[in-house]
Amino acid sequence: MAVLNRFAEMLPEISEWRRDIHAHPELRFQEHRTAALVASKLKEFGCDEVVTGFGKTGVVGVIYGQSTTSGNTILFRADMDALPIHEATELPHASTIPGKMHACGHDGHTSMLLGAAKYLAETRNFNGKVVLAFQPAEEGGGGARAMIDAGLMDRWNVDEIYGMHNMPGIPIGEFSVRNGVQMASPSKFEIIVRGKGGHGAMPHRGVDSTLVASQIVVALQSIASRNIDPLKNVVVSLCSFRTETDTYNVIPESVHMRGTIRTFEPEIQHIVRSRIDALAKSTAAGYGAIAEVSHISGPPALVNHQGKTELAAEVAIAVCGVAHRDFEPKMAGEDFSEMLLERPGAYLFLGNGDSADLHNPSYEFNDEIIPIGCSWFVTMAESRMPLS
Repeated sequence: MAVLNRFAEMLPEISEWRRDIHAHPELRFQEHRTAALVASKLKEFGCDEVVTGFGKTGVVGVIYGQSTTSGNTILFRADMDALPIHEATELPHASTIPGKMHACGHDGHTSMLLGAAKYLAETRNFNGKVVLAFQPAEEGGGGARAMIDAGLMDRWNVDEIYGMHNMPGIPIGEFSVRNGVQMASPSKFEIIVRGKGGHGAMPHRGVDSTLVASQIVVALQSIASRNIDPLKNVVVSLCSFRTETDTYNVIPESVHMRGTIRTFEPEIQHIVRSRIDALAKSTAAGYGAIAEVSHISGPPALVNHQGKTELAAEVAIAVCGVAHRDFEPKMAGEDFSEMLLERPGAYLFLGNGDSADLHNPSYEFNDEIIPIGCSWFVTMAESRMPLS
């Protein structure tokens, strides 16, 4: 078994789908055009069921094998949403919508699963059902949970689930998948510092919120180095710092800051949140200001199931000959973790080669990996639910 020749033939067609989606990016729960394209293709392929508006803007396709006597059902998932990033690639198929971009490769994930869907609907060389979940709002919107709450697992009696994500830095077409924790749990926090605004020439008459906020930024850097066991993994990043002023001589009344916490263990996340609260509020109080802190929980850490991980790796090796197993978990988050709480399964990385990083304005999904990803989905379905 290797990359299927059919997908080499289909590559120009699948690439065209991918580039069309890329040129028309849509943010979380706004994926109306993308969902319509996906649903139209699934119907064109002859899928047995196509359900739209599932989990708000999600799409589900179902394909029956030549036989369904096994009673088994496998779910494959791809994400559809884009990011609020202004694209810098200047490619012919670059985003046509300023400030929105497919900078994480979800256009590629969607297109690979569509390619697999076309093949599976043509051949049906399996005994069971394949459920194709095209998920909205992976980028911090809770799209996986929305589809789960809409009945994704129970409506089609799903037995096991799989997904994949392209990964820059891994050689083109090579897979990586590990048992247990593979990705972190991401959560968000917001800090509002309220001082007393005034004239930049007379700072002594006010309470400088920018000075206070800057001290909080520095204080938060001590959490990972001084409050968490050095053998534990944690990231605390403050990524947004805004005031209501845009001039040279006004001390702002307030500063709004936003950041992210990444951990593998809920207990560590609890410690980090407590320290953010304490450091922000005590630092502000020391300068005569007030700090308001709020937290937004994200999906849990992504934990692959051992047996399914072994199966995923075996199929990866069958398709391309390489499945890296011994690598450190990523501190990035992925809400497929929510689905893995519902059913056993695994999540793989597929090498995107030497491209710009994910979430970078110069990132581009590598179309060379499309046949490999498509082949993995098909081979998994046929090997897990053989006709004989």
